[in-house]
Amino acid sequence: MFYAKVYITLKKSIADPQGNAIREALISMDYEGVQDVRMGKLIEIKLEEKNRIQAENKVKDMCETLLANTVIEDYSYDILEV
Repeated sequence: MFYAKVYITLKKSIADPQGNAIREALISMDYEGVQDVRMGKLIEIKLEEKNRIQAENKVKDMCETLLANTVIEDYSYDILEV
């Protein structure tokens, strides 16, 4: 069994209004030095696969077809065997 963590964020060229709102809130709460905040998503998936390569291929396919909008979002993932 494998455990995947998929991280999805807006591409750097895409404006991030949620990130900007968080940044402004942090600054208003006197957290100094906050330069930029980008908001993202974390998706955790447990997979029943025979090997790491199959698990990676499946996670990549999931990201490309459903989990991430690859026009405006980037994704990365970590896979652990459990």
